Amino acid sequence: MHLVTALLVLGSLAHVLWSGLADRGVALAFGALVAVGELARGGDPAQEREPAPLGAAGALAYALLGENAGHPTMHSALQVVAVTSAAFLVGCVPQVALGRAPLPDHLARRVLSTAFAAVCFQPLYNSGKLTDLLGPGPAYALWLVVLLALTALCDAVLAAALVRARTRWPFGPLLRDELRAMRGIGSAVGATGVVLALAVAVAGLWALPVFCLPLLLTQLSFSRYAAVRTTYRQTITSLARATEIAGYTPQGHARRVAALSRAVGRDLGLTAADLVVLEYAALMHDIGQLSLVDPVPDGATAVLPATEQRRIALLGGAVVRQTGVPADVAVVVELQADPYREQPLTARIVRTANAYDEMARKEGPGGPLAALERLRLGTGHDHQPEVVESLARVLSRGGLAPVGG
Repeated sequence: MHLVTALLVLGSLAHVLWSGLADRGVALAFGALVAVGELARGGDPAQEREPAPLGAAGALAYALLGENAGHPTMHSALQVVAVTSAAFLVGCVPQVALGRAPLPDHLARRVLSTAFAAVCFQPLYNSGKLTDLLGPGPAYALWLVVLLALTALCDAVLAAALVRARTRWPFGPLLRDELRAMRGIGSAVGATGVVLALAVAVAGLWALPVFCLPLLLTQLSFSRYAAVRTTYRQTITSLARATEIAGYTPQGHARRVAALSRAVGRDLGLTAADLVVLEYAALMHDIGQLSLVDPVPDGATAVLPATEQRRIALLGGAVVRQTGVPADVAVVVELQADPYREQPLTARIVRTANAYDEMARKEGPGGPLAALERLRLGTGHDHQPEVVESLARVLSRGGLAPVGG
């Protein structure tokens, strides 16, 4: 997909250099909008689905633009790709200098989604067939909305396919999460793109700064929310390390269990909201051990009586409830010592990931394989078979490396 994107960008630039730039003023205005959107990009591109919503909206609007103040535009789909890609690269130069280079996946999605919208709209409009079929009335605006929905679906499919190729997670749940994410900043980007295209068609290029201001304010608010969310997760991670600092659990145990649990949850198709609950619960699953007078060797509470395990789990849940995280996280922590058939799936995943990390650490060089075999032997009573097999798939993708101390 990256190769296709590179060839498409190079071919589009070559086409524009050969045939010239149609509607130069319009192209420069939208190119400037996309570049400004990239300059205003904030946050961690690896954590945000759309780190530059203003630039994405500008690219979409240019792809769906048919008129400028009542005068038809004649730019081609290839020119749309060339102008938006060049503006994107120009806007990214300062970001690269600051060490915030955009991810190749984001670039591929942006280019291919914009190209999809342009190919669906520009040839029909430039040939006059779209005007003959729909006219300038409500049907024309409805067609833009339909194209917006199709472009959003295309973008979601591309995003899910790229993650699937990189991680081998199931495609269906990935696509579902991408479509659900459209309800957030994605819907604002799409709506602004269509409104910009319609507004420029009536009022001209002066509509660009007027209609971009709400999205810019939304982007600033979203960036602040993302920063708060990142700080919140860092606080939970620091709190989870309290058991390691106090000597109750081995170094890195909570982090490893959280990483394994999230990967297994992905493999089993959990939603994005459930994955957040799963990760937080995995990070804090041992917090109840702080109530012990003497630490359990290596933090392995499985050797304790069942009543003591439940007491520690309930105390851990009580601590978690005081942190302000969702109540579902506390429930997962509280149910760690219960039989797996009485647990929700998230608790079963944490239980299995925790047991694997403890077993693999004790068994030496052959720990990962030996731990998996012991987990499989315990599927009749202690662990859900589907969760154990999912863990095996996750480990096979990353290799059965020994668990660090």
